[in-house]
Amino acid sequence: MNGELISLWRGRSGGPPSRRGGRTVAWPARQPAEPTARAPRVVVVGSGFAGFGVLRHLEHHLPADAADLVLVSPVDHLLYTSLLPQVSAGEVEPRHVAVATRAALRRTTLLLGHVVDAGLAGRTVTIRRADGSRTTLGWDRLVLAPGAVTRTLDIPGLADHALGLKNLAEAVYLRDHVLRQLEQADACADADRRRARCTFVVVGAGYTGTELAAQMTRFTRRAVGAYPRLSPDDIRWILLDLAPRVLPELPPALAARSMDLLAARQVDVRLGTSVSDVAADRARLTDGDTIRTHTVVWCAGITPSPLISALGLPTSRGRLVVDSEFQVPDADGVFALGDAAAVPDTTRDGQPAGQTAQHAVREAAGAARAVAASLGHGSARPYRHRDLGFVVDLGGAAAVANPLGVTLSGLPAAALARGYHLYALPGRTNTIRVAADWLLDVIAPRQIVQLGFLPPEKSSINAAEQTDIYPTR
Repeated sequence: MNGELISLWRGRSGGPPSRRGGRTVAWPARQPAEPTARAPRVVVVGSGFAGFGVLRHLEHHLPADAADLVLVSPVDHLLYTSLLPQVSAGEVEPRHVAVATRAALRRTTLLLGHVVDAGLAGRTVTIRRADGSRTTLGWDRLVLAPGAVTRTLDIPGLADHALGLKNLAEAVYLRDHVLRQLEQADACADADRRRARCTFVVVGAGYTGTELAAQMTRFTRRAVGAYPRLSPDDIRWILLDLAPRVLPELPPALAARSMDLLAARQVDVRLGTSVSDVAADRARLTDGDTIRTHTVVWCAGITPSPLISALGLPTSRGRLVVDSEFQVPDADGVFALGDAAAVPDTTRDGQPAGQTAQHAVREAAGAARAVAASLGHGSARPYRHRDLGFVVDLGGAAAVANPLGVTLSGLPAAALARGYHLYALPGRTNTIRVAADWLLDVIAPRQIVQLGFLPPEKSSINAAEQTDIYPTR
């Protein structure tokens, strides 16, 4: 979420000499060009569903000379986060869920780096590049869509020992880490230590945690065939949540069917329970139980990017306050949307829209319309959300869904979930590759190999998500 912007065109008062007939001839001096007005610069922060969508709509609906479009992001792609559990489970290749922004956004200039601060009075943003250097960039319209990071709590040992699942690096590292535990368990003679290596704890039974526990259980039980001293019975996945049921955001009927599918996968679901402290080789639970494990995955919610708190603007539960047309009050030319903004939903009496990909995609169209209107093209409209339902892919033929309020589970829900992902995934190339991954998973065994892209010292949530680079106010 490199380099400087393309410089403004300058007229030249003369040209270079040329050789003609063996002698040097100077071109006549060119008259100074009439100064031309620079097109307004629209800077979008973040390449997630919200930021990517805004630029896509602006490219399609704004005339080419209406604005200079600039994207500032630490990565050069849109990450389709809905499939991260399948990346960890080895069902989908990592690069297939990364949509290249340079290919998808042809009129947009991409600058790689983190926006760590914004000068609203001077209309500039401060960009921190990957090498730690900083530069400033001016803007005429600023669209803040930096997304969210994993929400961590003040639980002893959590920051040092728990793993997250918010980006590609974390998804691939989690898969490597799980396979590493199986390797060490296979080489372990002590039964208790082997059991600890084969025990995996997921905290948070929302969308990500539930999908992860279900899919990784299936993956590890199939993977043990590569380890001669292990059996599927050695594998133990535990799903924790303080809520009274899994998937508390969904209707009770869907949650109940999800529980049945998790039970069929032998996932140990413990509700009304979380972790009270985490160590390298164990997790202590809030009910007093202690679980011997070397793996705790923290999926207990998200919080807006640290950039939002660094701006010093009004927030609501950490999310930037905006009006129904995505404008930040008392900040002329500044818009915000996605996980980092409390966008009022007029269909819910102005309550903030949910922090889901579905909302971010819908908000992107409205925010792009508002930005275009501020430039004199079209008109803005208040944000209205029509809920089309949800899909929860638990791997294989296990899924739950409620399209337009119709409750589905099992194979019909799985087919709907995968069809929806193929429809929602931007980029034809990515769609084809993900579909091919699913087909190969059916007809060929998965490769049980570690990739080793992320060293262990970079695997903590703070390090992997780079949440410590922002100034505090």
